[in-house]
Amino acid sequence: MRKIAFGGSVLGLTLGAALAAGTAPGAWAQEPQLSKEERDRAKQVYFERCAGCHGVLRKGATGKSLEPVNTTKLGQDRLEKIIALGTDGGMVNFDDILSKQEIASMAKYIQTAPDVPPEHGLKDMLASWKLIVPPDQRPKQQMNKLNLKNVFAVTLRDSGEVALIDGDTKQISSIVKTGYAVHISRLSESGRYVYTIGRDGLTTLIDLWMEKPAVVATLKAGSDARSVDTSKFKGFEDKYAIVGTYWPPQYVITEGDTLKPLKVVSTRGVTVDGEYHPEPRVASIVSSHIKPEWVVNVKETGQILLVDYSDIKNLKTTTIESAKFLHDGGWDSSKRYFLVAANASHKIAVVDTKEGKLAALIDTKKIPHPGRGANFTHPKFGPVWATGHLGADVVTLIGTDPEKNKASAWKVVQELKHIGAGNLFVKTHPVSKNLWADAPQNPEKDIAESVAVWSLDALDKAPEVINIAKLAGLPETKAIKRAVHPEFSADGTEVWISLWGGKVDPSAIVVLDDKTRKLKAVIKDPKLVTPTGKFNVYNTQKDIY
Repeated sequence: MRKIAFGGSVLGLTLGAALAAGTAPGAWAQEPQLSKEERDRAKQVYFERCAGCHGVLRKGATGKSLEPVNTTKLGQDRLEKIIALGTDGGMVNFDDILSKQEIASMAKYIQTAPDVPPEHGLKDMLASWKLIVPPDQRPKQQMNKLNLKNVFAVTLRDSGEVALIDGDTKQISSIVKTGYAVHISRLSESGRYVYTIGRDGLTTLIDLWMEKPAVVATLKAGSDARSVDTSKFKGFEDKYAIVGTYWPPQYVITEGDTLKPLKVVSTRGVTVDGEYHPEPRVASIVSSHIKPEWVVNVKETGQILLVDYSDIKNLKTTTIESAKFLHDGGWDSSKRYFLVAANASHKIAVVDTKEGKLAALIDTKKIPHPGRGANFTHPKFGPVWATGHLGADVVTLIGTDPEKNKASAWKVVQELKHIGAGNLFVKTHPVSKNLWADAPQNPEKDIAESVAVWSLDALDKAPEVINIAKLAGLPETKAIKRAVHPEFSADGTEVWISLWGGKVDPSAIVVLDDKTRKLKAVIKDPKLVTPTGKFNVYNTQKDIY
């Protein structure tokens, strides 16, 4: 997804501000009419491109409500311009992704009543479940010569694939079909299996031990999803997997090595404000290292669930109130505390997984978006965790050591001046002396194509700005080549950054030396279609960030 800004008193408004302004009704005196073909296509585009921020039922979350009572106030022409050009408030542009006809259809579509997808229960999941290679027919040992610790699982967003790239040789080992626009790849506790979750709700299990790593099982958990993880506590290693879905709003517990669905749990319920919500989506899930529990973050309700998987027949769940709307997050360096962004509330919630309760709710600048965040030891404040922001030009540092650095714990101890708003990911590594941050959602081309790098020994100094697109040497195209998702190699010496271009434009992965910040390699291949997230096997397996 992409965005550019536009100015002027009308078009300079964010979509949310325009909706709130209560502008005069647009060109449509009644609900716009779409042919069946138009509506089917628009519905597909909405679920693939828009539902993540605005919700399947269009009630809003990170993005504003797109219910007809709001959208019809803007009118067809203005909606088309917003969809095409994006907004300063964080919505990306679609004029290099969708045709003019598709944009016109989308503007009509969001002025009509939302389509409600079907429910997806255990019977539906069992019908969708595919066990391609049963566990007893899989290799008993690694059958390839890959250094599995340094393999990168790279999301090829618009082709619905994941590229497995050998981090040592920089060669593509294999490309596997997955769900559309894989949101994350997660590793089994053993490091053998990669679990991916597509935004079409398809979970894919990849066996890295095969001569050529390949898919061994799939499960359609719903029509929209973002999160997957496995059981990691001693005695339960990889026994179970958990898949959280956006639609239907629920999570499913499966067998870890087959993805066979075992139990479905709805997340519909009451928000922290005491109001019922029909679409509380599962935003992110992490697996505890100290208990047989998953931390399940429910976006719209602001509730954090600690799900005890030691007895799934008699499931025990602790519900922790935090704030709306929960999104991504990561562990502190001790892996006791989980920090998650309630991004539309401009807060970070901290969960003490040892005590099973909320440790803090921290106010931050606008729309924190940590990915999994970044952990390092601050020269003044001790251990800290970092998050960037979609809506502010800072990287926020939060103290995370309530024992030895109590005065700094669960407080914003420093805000680093970033090159602009629109950050998605920050990253460092235990052996690194640098903090890397992207800004792919920024409206300015030079900023979106660059990353900022701070020296951890001199955080008061301005960061070095590196234009990743210029280093890659790709041909000029209409689409901005967004530098996104810094990811370290297993040994912490290299940083891999995706250049996310248009769907039909050449893309690349740029590899830099972390210590010198100089170019080491550019990975180019026609099969690298819109690369976005990259997940190093070892770092993901061990929750290193």
